[in-house]
Amino acid sequence: MCELFGMSASAPVTPADAMRAFRLRGGQTADNPDGWGITYWEEASFRLFKAPEPAAGSALFDGLCMVVRSSLILAHVRKANYPPVNTLANTHPFLSKCCGKEWAFAHNGLVPDVVALELARENPVCRPGGQTDSEYAFCHLLGDIAQRFEGVQLPDTASWPQMFATISELIASYGKFNFLMSDGEHLIAYGHDRLYYLERHGSAEQEMGWPEDTALVATHPLGDEQGWIPFERGELRLYRLGSLIGRILTDPCSLSKTSANQDQAAILALE
Repeated sequence: MCELFGMSASAPVTPADAMRAFRLRGGQTADNPDGWGITYWEEASFRLFKAPEPAAGSALFDGLCMVVRSSLILAHVRKANYPPVNTLANTHPFLSKCCGKEWAFAHNGLVPDVVALELARENPVCRPGGQTDSEYAFCHLLGDIAQRFEGVQLPDTASWPQMFATISELIASYGKFNFLMSDGEHLIAYGHDRLYYLERHGSAEQEMGWPEDTALVATHPLGDEQGWIPFERGELRLYRLGSLIGRILTDPCSLSKTSANQDQAAILALE
């Protein structure tokens, strides 16, 4: 059911080994053959490559593993479920602009009920280009954030990480909602029920070719390296330049769909 990979680092780097291992999760070492995508921050914008084909057999993905150099990377391999159609428009990651920033998003899980919620409202900041529940959830998240912080440039307010956690918890109550998201500066990782992180810090990392601070996030540990740690259920982790700057625990299992709808209505009825 799809897999995620993300990296935040204190300086641009090419995480070739981790990306190679992740590429094979797209149809060889795992059953995710229905598309792949990589986006990374370069020169003040996201560069995006993706294709509705198995990552494990993609020469382009293989080549990107060796040349992508960035301090912020998101990647995805897809198992098509909602809908079971592997088209370019349905391939992650997705990009959209909101609150004065460009955002990238990739999702693992199923939240089909969010499609109806998003279709039922006018969302001026994000409209899906494909059919996936993932992209509808992305737009739903951005729409709520935009309404909550109308007129405010994120992250000029200290409350925006908690707002991400609150909306993520609500969306997760409709199914399974593991995601990676970025504004080019921060890596936001939400582990509803399965994500792992690996953090590297110190001068020894520089001697091995890594920046002083690096954080990797993936659906499953990649390669033979030890030290991968599972997210707690409902945990949101916020990284900037390879360092953890925020951590919030949510409890999506405590929300029924009825209470989630009530909370969603409360968020939309902004003061």
